[in-house]
Amino acid sequence: MVDITHKTNTLRIATAEATVKVSKPETILAIQNRTVPKGDVFEMAKAAGFLAVKKTPDLLPDCHPIPIEFTAVNYRIEELSVVIELTVKTIYKTGVEVEAMHGASVVALTMYDMLKPIDKGVEIFNIRLLEKKGGKSDRKAIPDNLKTAVVVCSDSISKGIGEDKSGKKIVEKLHALNISVSDYSIVPDDKLLIQEKINSLVTTSYQMILITGGTGLSDRDVTPEAVAELIEREIPGIAETARQYGQERIPTAMLSRSTGGLIGETLVITMPGSTGGVTEYMDALFPQVLHVFSVMEGKKH
Repeated sequence: MVDITHKTNTLRIATAEATVKVSKPETILAIQNRTVPKGDVFEMAKAAGFLAVKKTPDLLPDCHPIPIEFTAVNYRIEELSVVIELTVKTIYKTGVEVEAMHGASVVALTMYDMLKPIDKGVEIFNIRLLEKKGGKSDRKAIPDNLKTAVVVCSDSISKGIGEDKSGKKIVEKLHALNISVSDYSIVPDDKLLIQEKINSLVTTSYQMILITGGTGLSDRDVTPEAVAELIEREIPGIAETARQYGQERIPTAMLSRSTGGLIGETLVITMPGSTGGVTEYMDALFPQVLHVFSVMEGKKH
């Protein structure tokens, strides 16, 4: 099965459609009047659809078991056709489009089974996905030409003793989002030098600054304090979201110290100095945190 452990829970919605076509008007009347010998076609097929949605991972090997939190089946009659729409909702890490399509398929097949004794010309058409929300395709567009800097705060790396991995991981993750990094710097974990670097980036119109390192518990780890003194509008949810995401994966994530907010119109976020830590932060925050630029742009107009 596909690894989804790096994903976060979001509201996922999918709607699928299937069409059952009969061969004579009398069949439609029997469905509407609930006189089909096998029973109420609409209600029986709906119940079958509910079961199918919940049983999807039992039948499709690569489909993850997920909590189904809502399923609805709606019908509309168009001449000799019954159009089925089935919607599924969940709050989870992966979407429900397969569940919706499987459910719609079984609703249609149940109708076929119930109608075949009175109509030998029943056919099933157009099983398809109508809409999905909540996954990658539903994310806000990433701003064009986002001027971005990555700053590594480390005494040892700045002295050439160690090799930077966390900063390069951030750059890699940004490139995957088609965000180029215009400034990649390494500075000592010194409050004044960190603030000097940030101020120089802000004054040269950088829109986003991601800082890694200096978030530990040692007296030498001063990055969050250095950044906090410069932030004009803190966004507490940034650090809260990243820590919650990390806590679900590593119990010691609660010890991470970070901050995020705006200096003017520049988004500044501090992240841990480990490769694993920045990977978790990037997965937890991006690309949704970039919505801040849409919010700021909207306030200008």
